[in-house]
Amino acid sequence: QVQVVESGGGTVQDGGSLRLSCAVSGGTFSDAAIGWYRQAPGKQRDYVATISITGGTTYIDSVKGRFTISRVNAKNTVYLQMNSLKLEDTAVYYCNADFGWRSYWGQGTQVTVSS
Repeated sequence: QVQVVESGGGTVQDGGSLRLSCAVSGGTFSDAAIGWYRQAPGKQRDYVATISITGGTTYIDSVKGRFTISRVNAKNTVYLQMNSLKLEDTAVYYCNADFGWRSYWGQGTQVTVSS
């Protein structure tokens, strides 16, 4: 059974930083593309960043230059380093592990940016 667990959320002031972690267990981590998504209150869940099995990365335009996604296969973990946080980054952040034949979601971690 694959499990995806996010951590690292919290409350930070405008301009601050947070690092989110996504730990995946129960599957061959190196075979999974990992994505971070977020859902703000009253809005749909949107893609934020992805990292492929070979380490290639993509980002939504609004976070480019501020967020960095990385993976450490030896730790079965993907990180999302978030710098220069803005009020509009406030959301629940979800991690998705896509093994190709099936994908799995975590429960999410709340990120709140305050003024």
